[in-house]
Amino acid sequence: MSAPVDFYFDFTSPYGYLMSEKIDALAARFGRAVNWHPILLGIVFKETGGQPPISSSLKGPYLLRDVPRSARFLQLAYQHPATFPVATQAAGRSFYWLQDRDPQLARHFAHAIYRAYFVDGRDIGQPEVVIEIAAALGVSADELNSALALPEVKERLQKASLDAMQRGVFGSPYVLIDDEPFFGADRLPQIERWLQTGGF
Repeated sequence: MSAPVDFYFDFTSPYGYLMSEKIDALAARFGRAVNWHPILLGIVFKETGGQPPISSSLKGPYLLRDVPRSARFLQLAYQHPATFPVATQAAGRSFYWLQDRDPQLARHFAHAIYRAYFVDGRDIGQPEVVIEIAAALGVSADELNSALALPEVKERLQKASLDAMQRGVFGSPYVLIDDEPFFGADRLPQIERWLQTGGF
């Protein structure tokens, strides 16, 4: 069995959302599983001196056109959120907490969070919204709410972000296939070719 593909993303990343809807099925076609790794872009930007593209007077307007166009091209639903970007600590912490208990449920949760934000327009920056989304999947709202305040749960997401940077991750989405890096949802054709051929 080939090594899993690593998928790094921030829940506030629209391109991360696009990748999230395609990467599992694509990898599975070539006998690969995918390990999902939520990160905090704020930590990455602090290290790299970067900023959210939407904050740029030139990149921002382009993003507002490119993401909906890219979603249409990939035949995915997309609605740009009214509040963008948002803090994703609650979503990321919840994912890792769930992953330790039920990896499949954590994956369903990640999809639900992304779709809630980029399809339904819900503000996933609000912890109560994150908890509601998890509860709809059968997670105990009280248990998750308590877990989000635990130091070890907070540290897990921070460590994941720092570990990602150690592997060269500088944005979202970022995919590693046998240590070969691919940045951006527009790299899906290259990812497909790489998985198909074993490298080129």
